[in-house]
Amino acid sequence: MVSRTNKFRGRNRTHGRGKKAGRGAGKRGGRGNAGMNKHKVMHRLKYMPGHWGMHGFNRDPSLINVHVTCNLQELIKFADGKKKVDLSEFGIDKLLGSGKIGIALEVTVDTASAKAVEKIEAAGGSVIQSDEDWDEWEEE
Repeated sequence: MVSRTNKFRGRNRTHGRGKKAGRGAGKRGGRGNAGMNKHKVMHRLKYMPGHWGMHGFNRDPSLINVHVTCNLQELIKFADGKKKVDLSEFGIDKLLGSGKIGIALEVTVDTASAKAVEKIEAAGGSVIQSDEDWDEWEEE
């Protein structure tokens, strides 16, 4: 029985392979993203909008507010047997609510998460927050 390719030998110049088949990735126009700015540009415009170029923006560094944080589990180390803790003395400006606390503390901090305040008050303590920056943003 004759193989399929042998049936096409000598019949025409492509021998049954078409114009570009059999030459690597020639028939599909290249491998990967080859030709995206050349012969596949309409495919790129139609199916890949926004694929190239920059996306989004970066905030100005002066606008980014980075807090130095402390969790409840670390708060006991700062207390060191005292009942009052001022976290601004340690350079901490936000208290987060991760961990457990079993002693009643009076904590002074710039800002604190709602979960941290809830856990400290459940243990019999209190949180004093100094929210000075919020006055600017209040609506009149």
